[in-house]
Amino acid sequence: MASSARTEAPDTTNTHEVLLEFPDNRLLIDLCGEYDRNLADIEQKLGVQIVRRGNQLSVLGEAEPREQAAEVLSALYDRLETGRSVESGDIDRELRMGQSEDDLPADQLEMFKGGAVEIKTRKKLVEPRTDAQKAYVQNLFEHEMAFGIGPAGTGKTYLAVAVGVSLFITGQVDKIILSRPAVEAGEKLGYLPGDMKDKVDPFMQPLYDALNDFLPGKQLAKLLEEKQIEIAPLAFMRGRTLSNAFVVLDEAQNATSMQMKMFLTRLGEGSRMVITGDRSQVDLPRGVTSGLADAERLLKPIPKISFNYFTARDVVRHPLVAAIIEAYDADTPPA
Repeated sequence: MASSARTEAPDTTNTHEVLLEFPDNRLLIDLCGEYDRNLADIEQKLGVQIVRRGNQLSVLGEAEPREQAAEVLSALYDRLETGRSVESGDIDRELRMGQSEDDLPADQLEMFKGGAVEIKTRKKLVEPRTDAQKAYVQNLFEHEMAFGIGPAGTGKTYLAVAVGVSLFITGQVDKIILSRPAVEAGEKLGYLPGDMKDKVDPFMQPLYDALNDFLPGKQLAKLLEEKQIEIAPLAFMRGRTLSNAFVVLDEAQNATSMQMKMFLTRLGEGSRMVITGDRSQVDLPRGVTSGLADAERLLKPIPKISFNYFTARDVVRHPLVAAIIEAYDADTPPA
């Protein structure tokens, strides 16, 4: 496999240059993107200039962003050499990787240094875009119980469902169970039209959306009909023992302490549990303690349970979402 060659131009001005040579011109075309949009994306985000000269790319700019741009371009070219495509999300991932190392707990620092992490599903290959996401995914594969805590848009639930689908299609679990507290409905639930499924489905829609990203429609419908995949409110978990299943509790900050204890003690042989939540989005009545906060306080000392934390840096939705989260965090008075 050929790889890009790199040379450093003489330092004669305040602007430095890194010259990257790519042996396969067809892959270089894919690297640059249509109308060089991939290069423009990297230029805009890092404040560098990238000039194409035949089968070479010249990266101009200050030392740190220039070096990062060169590393990103080399990594994306390596990706193309393995037969994979380069899309905007791949560029975003390469730009983010390595930036949040200081935010990770010590026991997770080694995880993201061990190479690529991929989640294979029926419809797509899913790859973490940040260091925190990478450590989280590795913990989902390695631990029987894992918590993902952080703001909206950081991929907590999406990645958990992807891992669940991957384990299901490889036969490592027999079923997938996805749950959420139906707190938003409150007393209004009984006034909604339809049967119980019709009443609660709107609150479960984000879970359906994630599954639709990973499984073909007909297969998903069949698995739901055969109850190999279940989507149900948290209250429906009472009295069950969940064996050989991948179980996700989403929006866990809206579970009460008693509901959280009930859910966690459903864990059966051969099962894995993932609990995701956002401590800043508690919808419980005033004075009711969040079960997520309680679980974090009580269970953190248990070594076999993984706690993974995300910040605004890990938001993979529209860039404005990260800015909005940071603005609200900055305005929150200290506890």
